[in-house]
Amino acid sequence: MDQQTNSFLGTEEAPLYTPSSDEKSMGMLSHLLAIFFGFLAPLIIYLVKKDESKYVSEHAKESLNFQITLLIAYIVCFFLMFVLIGILLMVLLHLFRLVVCIIATIRANEGKMYRYPFTITLIK
Repeated sequence: MDQQTNSFLGTEEAPLYTPSSDEKSMGMLSHLLAIFFGFLAPLIIYLVKKDESKYVSEHAKESLNFQITLLIAYIVCFFLMFVLIGILLMVLLHLFRLVVCIIATIRANEGKMYRYPFTITLIK
């Protein structure tokens, strides 16, 4: 039975198997590089590694879904800047992105699956 931990900062699930150190590294990079390169890093990792490792594929898909969800939120914040609340929301969104991406990076390095909160699942 899978262990699952839910919180405001995401959901942590126990993996079905123990991933190799290379798989952990690639899973970790799919979250860490997304901080700097947005959806491009997890997209590239997903396209390159999707057939090689289910573990890496799942982390890359989760990171990609989160980054696409953030892109939508950033667009909404841009339009809300005209009423001044968008600036504050964008700052909070940046901080939230940084925190949960770091948590996801740590979980991937531990060999655990991580589900981002408030994420629209576009890629299954």
